[in-house]
Amino acid sequence: MKTEFSLAQLADPDIAQADKILRACVHCGFCTATCPTYVLLGDELDSPRGRIYLIKEMLEKDQAPTSEVVKHVDRCLSCLACMTTCPSGVNYMHLVDQARVRIEQRYQRPIAERLLRRVLAFVLPDPQWFRISMRLAQLARPLAVFLPTPRPAATPGLIQRLKAMLALAPNRLPTPGALPGSVFAALGKKRGRVALLQGCAQQVLAPRINQAAISLLTRHGIEVVLVKDERCCGALTHHLGHDDDALSRARANVTAWQKEAAGEGLDAILVTASGCGTVIKDYGYLLREDAAFAADAAKVSALAKDITEYVAGLGLEPSARQDNIVVAYHSACSLQHGQKITGLPKELLSKNGFVVKDVPESHLCCGSAGTYNILQPELAGRLRDRKVANIASVKPDMIAAGNIGCMVQIASGTSVPVVHTIELLDWATGGSRPELNASR
Repeated sequence: MKTEFSLAQLADPDIAQADKILRACVHCGFCTATCPTYVLLGDELDSPRGRIYLIKEMLEKDQAPTSEVVKHVDRCLSCLACMTTCPSGVNYMHLVDQARVRIEQRYQRPIAERLLRRVLAFVLPDPQWFRISMRLAQLARPLAVFLPTPRPAATPGLIQRLKAMLALAPNRLPTPGALPGSVFAALGKKRGRVALLQGCAQQVLAPRINQAAISLLTRHGIEVVLVKDERCCGALTHHLGHDDDALSRARANVTAWQKEAAGEGLDAILVTASGCGTVIKDYGYLLREDAAFAADAAKVSALAKDITEYVAGLGLEPSARQDNIVVAYHSACSLQHGQKITGLPKELLSKNGFVVKDVPESHLCCGSAGTYNILQPELAGRLRDRKVANIASVKPDMIAAGNIGCMVQIASGTSVPVVHTIELLDWATGGSRPELNASR
């Protein structure tokens, strides 16, 4: 794709990167076939190729974003299926993230939407505030029936988004998990030492996931540490366009993890929420222009691994096979498209005794996508229903996924138990049976 940035514009590292990304695009349109919003809406501007044109024009002309640009960029899930499909290697992720930052900085959203986005950016990355918000949502949930039904609109209104938030709130919250700073000793001969990302929403909604990871890891000789000064990975605010906040969290985590690595050492930083893992693996890019953090950020990105990547090297052996349990494996977008981890989780489940079934249209997003199911509830609901119908077609006993957002989204549309891959692997190798849909 031909670009027309001035030399002055290209002096900006972000614009220079955008120019490189845009020039890689050859207009082929392969991305449209795998883009969830294009599949649903059939609008070229709701495809990666269409959004690329809009972003190109906005950046080249150094314009403030128009309402049309904002509408179509907001509808993007950042599922990154287009990057898996693209034969030219266009890094759409970095381009759309740059567009979101510009929208946040230069576009004046309606006051109600600005307020909602600020609340989400404040509450979701903080487990204490998130827990409080879930308690309040539980109290407010019965009142949702009194909210008026909004008229269909191109951009969802506040009432529709509030209804979506209340619908996603769990019926009850589990007991909190281990505290930051906790260290879990390896059982038997010590084989390694890892940091386990504690997460934000996950530690409130499903602490059982990390508990299962700790159980499996320590039983296989791995010492696990929950780093005390760790913060939210920054994914949620990053995708809301709050760049300064996201980078601040990234710097804090780089500092905390590098300190831990320099102390007693770390073989890896393990992540059980693939949405977080995709961003942490990108810290090296996000902080590439920060002289004080670039080198350490690259080291942290190199240490980061999805939990399945690490346990695959531990030589798991099932202690009790579950040959009669059919598991539908949902491949989270952040895992299959963002981190290019596709077959490994299924192989681990199969080798450890489960009957694993592929889900039709597995490349399409479930509609969770961070805050997408709140900010774009109508589209998210359609994607969830499509995903649930595809899952139902394989008649599973359980659904396994590697991302808490996907788990909550899918569980809101089915009665089939939804569990994390690591919970099943822990169970198969001597751990406890997963608590099925414990938070619903």
